[in-house]
Amino acid sequence: MILAIDTSTQWIGISLFDGCLVLYEKVWKTNRRHTVELSPSIKNALLDTDTDRKDLKAVAVALGPGSFTSLRIGLAAAKGLSLSLHIPLIGIPSLDIAARGIPVQDIDLICLLRAGRERFAAMKYISVEGKWASSGELSVVSAYELEKNITSRTLVCGELNTDEKKILARRWRNVQFADPPQNIRRPSILANMAYERFIIEDFDDAASTAPIYLRTVKNIDSALPV
Repeated sequence: MILAIDTSTQWIGISLFDGCLVLYEKVWKTNRRHTVELSPSIKNALLDTDTDRKDLKAVAVALGPGSFTSLRIGLAAAKGLSLSLHIPLIGIPSLDIAARGIPVQDIDLICLLRAGRERFAAMKYISVEGKWASSGELSVVSAYELEKNITSRTLVCGELNTDEKKILARRWRNVQFADPPQNIRRPSILANMAYERFIIEDFDDAASTAPIYLRTVKNIDSALPV
């Protein structure tokens, strides 16, 4: 039984996965109330599925990039469960979770997470042997910067509003948008990705694992090359 926690942005997600079935999944938008809402939601997930904390075999957590505070809250909860229950911690980059939810196609993919001040954390992915593989470095860009740099057929997914989509749609010959449900990071996908690492015992150190903070991105002021 794996508990997955994603608090990368204002969208929070938790899931319970037993290696075969997704027993529980909840995704909701919070108004900066991660601290208040996360723990009760985890408790309710365990109650609703009749799962005891002792039944958990691992805890998965989205590592970011994302909001500084929200990432700390999610990772603190995951670390607390890992250390108190003596179970493995498995961290997965948040943009990799987003990419995993998109069917693989013969086209470039850019996944976006809100980075504040009308900017996005962005990562480019390409299809390699039937899977999405990250290509290049993490960037922080505005919709305008992204639009200027998309020069080939590209699928874009992420938390875009209507105005931002209009900006990117100027590249209508090259830009395609993921279907709205695919723009939501699914905690069940995080749980499944963690399970793949669980079965080969690829764990993270609960004491030293840290979020991917935007302030650590080297090319924070550069546009994403596409």
